Amino acid sequence: MSAGHILVVDDEHSLREFLTILLEEEGYEVSTADSVASGIARLQDRSYDVVMCDLKLPDGSGLEVLADARRRQVAAPFIIITAHTTPQHALEALRAGAAEYLSKPFNVDDLKLILTKLLGSAAANAEERREVPNFIGSSPAIRRILDMVPRLAATPSTVFITGESGTGKELLAQAIHAFSANANGPFLSVNCGALPEGLLESELFGHVRGSFTGAIRDNKGMFVDAEGGTLLLDEVGELTPLMQVKLLRVLQERRVRPVGATREVPVNVRVLAATNRDLEQAVRDGGFREDLFYRLNVLHLHLPPLRQRIEDLPELARHFVERTCAAFGRPPKRLTPDALRVLQAYPWPGNVRELENVIERTVALEASELITSGSLPEHLRGATPGFRPDAAGLPEEGLDIEEYLDNMRRTLMLRALEQTGGQQKKASELLRMSYRAFRYHAEKLGIARDE
Repeated sequence: MSAGHILVVDDEHSLREFLTILLEEEGYEVSTADSVASGIARLQDRSYDVVMCDLKLPDGSGLEVLADARRRQVAAPFIIITAHTTPQHALEALRAGAAEYLSKPFNVDDLKLILTKLLGSAAANAEERREVPNFIGSSPAIRRILDMVPRLAATPSTVFITGESGTGKELLAQAIHAFSANANGPFLSVNCGALPEGLLESELFGHVRGSFTGAIRDNKGMFVDAEGGTLLLDEVGELTPLMQVKLLRVLQERRVRPVGATREVPVNVRVLAATNRDLEQAVRDGGFREDLFYRLNVLHLHLPPLRQRIEDLPELARHFVERTCAAFGRPPKRLTPDALRVLQAYPWPGNVRELENVIERTVALEASELITSGSLPEHLRGATPGFRPDAAGLPEEGLDIEEYLDNMRRTLMLRALEQTGGQQKKASELLRMSYRAFRYHAEKLGIARDE
């Protein structure tokens, strides 16, 4: 078994060859690249345990490879190597996120010790990652995120979690809380888009008795109730301008003033924030405060939609089948290969939450112990298992193009409605359709207005 997979990025052919021989003798698997572009491409192809990268490459700096890796949440530690060492270069590399810095020519024994240390840390992180609670998935995208959880949890900084509805943002927030120093404290969550401004202010910051009609007793508020724990501000992009100002002040001062109170209350709580909106665009459009955005976006995690990590679907589907059977008191059921092919062909606009709902409905209605493709809802079966429009050819059995296009149209229309909060006019504009055409297809495809 390999001791680890190492990527060497260096433009010197002789050094790449030397390191390949040396590292393979030590039991490592080695891949190489000779430029910034090829290094970035290698890191996009697969995951590595350590990256050794030259600082000066023909088409740029090795720090560009490091920066791209960090942007894409690649967890592999970087060793920056160079023949032109200066204290400033070393400091620049370490500030950029490099784990180690080596000068050419380097001592082979030093390199071996560094690799042992870094790979030992990676193994410890992998062990922690496997224990991240409630999160299912082993795709490279999810592995990178779960690798980050213990590290981000160890800091007191705000973590900003983005992703489409139904991707599991609150589950990820709970995992961060579970690994943090605040794990023994409460975990509270509030949906910032579900409450009107006045009620949300009272819910977050509290109020004193008599401060408004119906305030018959004091309320501490969630910032105080979460003392010593974690508070998730879900759908934070829905905050009104006034609430944005008030939240910014609380995050800066770490003090809250309950509605109707004359004195402020200090708070000690880890704040996490989540949204399915593009807040950078909202800042550019003037709909969200830039200073609040940067206060929230200290550490960023993005959860990909299910369609971009479809290799996780079988594991997720089996988990939901097992859990639903147990909850319903039913004997265990099994997904057949043809059912899994149908599930993997569907684009899942509602993401993991939609998959969970489909599995729950299917388990409830299926009497036998096998869940086949025929057990699944009809709109999933129309997705044509295994076929993608960018594939080289058509399925051997052919397909009904009108049915396929109707299913794709329905999926995209539902996704547009979800993105626009159910507003058909805005959804039609998003899809470059006339409003009349959108309404026609909505009626034809059975899309209700409240969808």
